[in-house]
Amino acid sequence: MWRTRKSRGLVALLAMLTLAGCGETPTGRSQLALVPEGLMAEMGGDAFAEMRRQRPLARDPVANRLVQCVAREVVAAAEARYPQAGMPEAWEVVVFDDPSPNAFALPGGRIGVHAGLLRVAETPDQLAAVIGHEVAHVLADHGNERVTQQLGIKAVLLVVGLFSEGELAGEGLRQALGIGARLGIALPFSRAHEEEADQMGLAIMATAGFDPRQSVALWRNMAKAGGGQPPEFLSTHPAHGSRIEALERRMDDAMAAFRAASKAHCTG
Repeated sequence: MWRTRKSRGLVALLAMLTLAGCGETPTGRSQLALVPEGLMAEMGGDAFAEMRRQRPLARDPVANRLVQCVAREVVAAAEARYPQAGMPEAWEVVVFDDPSPNAFALPGGRIGVHAGLLRVAETPDQLAAVIGHEVAHVLADHGNERVTQQLGIKAVLLVVGLFSEGELAGEGLRQALGIGARLGIALPFSRAHEEEADQMGLAIMATAGFDPRQSVALWRNMAKAGGGQPPEFLSTHPAHGSRIEALERRMDDAMAAFRAASKAHCTG
């Protein structure tokens, strides 16, 4: 009888938490994200620190200045464009000495850019398209949503303290967060996440004063770099043709924001 009452109470509590965890992303899409933000930020910070210890950092001062400048402008624009979204208090940006054309952003405000991306993103505007996309993942809380989806009931139990953080702070949570694979991205975001990040990233780069038309050029470069296939970290993105079509459908609004913005001036 006691176990039955406990089970019923737990079910009721989980139902309440599920309802409480339902929210909306900055674009208005319904979202279920139940893991405490503090834990998400801690996990992102720990994983990023581990990457910094294990991976060589790019020493090219020109590349570092460019990435830092573009990231700074993009983050400021993201905060201005989506003031209702929760923003990390500070952002850490690192260029890794890795030839693959990849980038990622982790909860808590950590941005990693592979040096190889700078051979595909040929202009600061194109680099802003990638960083804007990655920052959008953080603003839209996609990592939390993905952890909730991947861990299911355990993520909810974590919220009520029925599991300790240690029980989730292992490989399961790291993979759900998208951390730990050779290229820094373990489990790709869903198609919905990627399309939302594309939409938000376009608006963010335009608000930052980067030419949104360069986003189309960037993804064409990505297609060439992948030999007709997207790089690994874009494996769940729409096909390049449909992506470009979606960007072009939003281009009028993006260009209006770009014309109203102070033009970004980032060089190496």
